[in-house]
Amino acid sequence: MRRLVSTAGITRLVCLAAVLAAVGLLPWLSGRDPALTVLRARSAEQEATPEALAAIRADLGLDAGPLSLLGSWASGLPHGDLGTSWVSGTEVLPSVVAGLQVSLGLMAAAFGVAVLLACALVAPVLVRGRGSAGAFAAMLAAVPEFLLATVALLVCGVWLGWLPTSGWQGPLYMVLPAIALGVPAGGLLGRLVADALPAVLDERWVELWRGAGVSKARVSAAALRRVLPPLVPQFGMAAVGLTGGAVAVETVFAVPGIGRTALGAAKSQDLPLLQGSVLALLALGLVTGALAAAVRRRLLGPALRDAGLTLPTARPVRTRPAVPVVLAAVLVTAVGWGLLRDPYAVNTTSRLLAPSWAHPLGTDGLGRDVLARLGHGAASTIGTAAAVCLAGLLLSLALGFLPSVASGASDIANALPPVIAGILVAAVVGPGTGGAALAVALLSWPALSAHAAALVQEVRASTFLAAQRAIGASPSWILTRHVLPSVAGPVTRHAILRLPGIALALASLGFLGLGAQPPTPEWGLLLDESRAYVERAPWAALAPAVALALLAGLAVSTAAYAEGRGGLGGRGGRRTRRVTKAGALTKEATVGV
Repeated sequence: MRRLVSTAGITRLVCLAAVLAAVGLLPWLSGRDPALTVLRARSAEQEATPEALAAIRADLGLDAGPLSLLGSWASGLPHGDLGTSWVSGTEVLPSVVAGLQVSLGLMAAAFGVAVLLACALVAPVLVRGRGSAGAFAAMLAAVPEFLLATVALLVCGVWLGWLPTSGWQGPLYMVLPAIALGVPAGGLLGRLVADALPAVLDERWVELWRGAGVSKARVSAAALRRVLPPLVPQFGMAAVGLTGGAVAVETVFAVPGIGRTALGAAKSQDLPLLQGSVLALLALGLVTGALAAAVRRRLLGPALRDAGLTLPTARPVRTRPAVPVVLAAVLVTAVGWGLLRDPYAVNTTSRLLAPSWAHPLGTDGLGRDVLARLGHGAASTIGTAAAVCLAGLLLSLALGFLPSVASGASDIANALPPVIAGILVAAVVGPGTGGAALAVALLSWPALSAHAAALVQEVRASTFLAAQRAIGASPSWILTRHVLPSVAGPVTRHAILRLPGIALALASLGFLGLGAQPPTPEWGLLLDESRAYVERAPWAALAPAVALALLAGLAVSTAAYAEGRGGLGGRGGRRTRRVTKAGALTKEATVGV
């Protein structure tokens, strides 16, 4: 056990060092001449002569080589020196600190919304002693923040005019961003606690306390204390999810936070500012994970800190098979109808037309048919998600046999939301479908890897393998004929259930301009393009928004139906389903990330 912990720690440090090195070497990894980028930022009219570029390289220290640049950047970090912005020429640290303060305020407000929503979902279970948050909470947890932010801006800001829709000038400006960011997290937290409480309230000690006349309030408080320690790591992941979701929410509402700062720096190739912003976001994620671990240790107490405290198996949330079938039928019908139309035909005389028989979902700002772009965008979004899903499956099957290595690397992967990885990848290879797929693939494997590791451990400990060894079966025979078939089936079904969530993660990167580029009809990009004329043609924004909402509903209902049928666990049984529940139904699985 000590050796496994040591290996995991070494892997964690190696992965962290690799991420920091990638951030430090961004000027060289970007594939573009940093001197040319600085020259264009300082003066767009100045000619890029070799002499001018050489002077800029000498001024920035780029002529010393990548290793010297990395050492110079790293040596300044302990002193708070993050360099000078290539665009504005000002120090990076004040901009990072200002953006971080705004983001922390927004995340604190969003976490308050999440806690209030979670309490509302948990309260009926505590009162009745049974029940579940059900599909409603799971649906809230699966809705991407950028989609909820767009709908909130459209309904509450544009149509009803209740609240301001952009800026950061007072408490009222915080309401819509905090709701958009906090509702999915609240749905996740409420779902986790409410689903675990009924099994805890059925435990023997609750019956004894009630028989002894202990008040219902005290029993409820003790049940919550029993529930929380195993779920605290999931709460930490939800807080890290707020970091990634803040990038999209800050972009929608023009909030000057650290996420919007990082995204703007990536698009303008202001690499020193991007380095500082990404470093701040990474540190925020790691600190959040450390705080979650400390809270868990505090809740467990000295006697149980070394114990593997787990919850009783929660009752699966059952759903009728008709729900995912109906959602899939609606999506397939819309996509099939759209595939029969031309998504690239431009007709400027038909701009922003309302829905009609000729254009069932109206037209966009260039007169292109929205239904056609929606249908062809499904092929791009879901096809790329299928490739990412396959890559994650193969990687998780390999890492399932290396649990110590996987656990160390997964800590770093969980501290980086897909949006932050997308920003880094876009800075290196440029925005595009391939870069977005790579970013999601780099972070989508931990849940599948944990599932595979649990199955491998269980199969290896089974008695029939001991019998195979006793009769002289070779390790390769046991691996290929027994272990892999027992592991591959359940993990493959788990990977398929994650497909809609991966598609939503890709759509979020497209919405931020980090994924597919115009004129590609990708769903997230369609939603981003329609924001410019959302007041004149709301149907152009509602079409991809409804499609993404249906995709989120399909992810939740399919996962719930499979869980009710025991579809995730395979031959792993109750123990495996308990291990994989967090990975199959949490926000990370349905969004990516």
